[in-house]
Amino acid sequence: MEFIEKVREGYAAFGAYQTWYRVTGDLTTGRTPLVIIHGGPGCTHDYVDAFKDVAASGYAVVHYDQLGNGRSTHLPEKDASFWTIGLFLDELNNLLDHLQISNNYAILGQSWGGMLGSEHAILQPKGLRAFIAANSPTCMRTWVSEANRLRKLLPDGVHETLLKHEQAGTYQDPEYLGASRVFYDQHVCRVIPWPEEVARTFAAMDADPTVYHAMSGPTEFHVIGSLKDWNVIGRLSAINVPTLVISGRHDEATPRVVKPFLDEIKDVRWALFEDSSHMPHVEERQACMGTVVTFLDEACSVPHNVLKAG
Repeated sequence: MEFIEKVREGYAAFGAYQTWYRVTGDLTTGRTPLVIIHGGPGCTHDYVDAFKDVAASGYAVVHYDQLGNGRSTHLPEKDASFWTIGLFLDELNNLLDHLQISNNYAILGQSWGGMLGSEHAILQPKGLRAFIAANSPTCMRTWVSEANRLRKLLPDGVHETLLKHEQAGTYQDPEYLGASRVFYDQHVCRVIPWPEEVARTFAAMDADPTVYHAMSGPTEFHVIGSLKDWNVIGRLSAINVPTLVISGRHDEATPRVVKPFLDEIKDVRWALFEDSSHMPHVEERQACMGTVVTFLDEACSVPHNVLKAG
């Protein structure tokens, strides 16, 4: 018999705006719920939908679309100064309060979501029980440097094509888009064709790229937005909860990108998925979900203040 999980959707008022969310599972069991923070900035929850599988192990899973994206309030008229890390931290805290889980929760942030999750965890919120940084940068300059290294390894002059159009500012040229897709198929999602939920997120970003363009840039590897100098290195040691770092062997989040998590966080472990790039939750779904559940079982089975580095 197939496992059927309870699902509910709603909106959390965030000032004059609305944050859409979905809860898979039961928030009232006392088990620590897992909040999924999607990437981008400017993606939607769709491409990380797979993490709902974790609910089958008894942990309610919360997905949401960040402001400006997906089913939450869109604000295409806002300029780049509106879109800040502080805004999205406030939105996250507002959602935790709305769902009445701010005293007991875990976070999984994927890519940009892990950047936001890092900033949240560094503040040592009392209810945070565990943190999962999935395929996430620790320094955008390192991220761009590694992306450039990976680009140069692509075949058939792809890097040169990308460089030509970046210098000309012709980001919508079909030649640039095609060359970008070569990089994406190697280092973002290696499942070809892309699963429907991944394609849906990219289509949504194309339809409203406001947040992505303001904070990141025209592509994954050409970061010219407000996050271009973002860096959490030197602050990660403030994270005081058990932490799992996830990355893929072919990930744009290379070992050099994620190493500061491993160097600075006291209670940390690393799961490297050999057949994945930037989306192990899609590329090796069953193994990735098993790793997350095992970590949550370890991190959330005893009171927060008893957990020690092991």
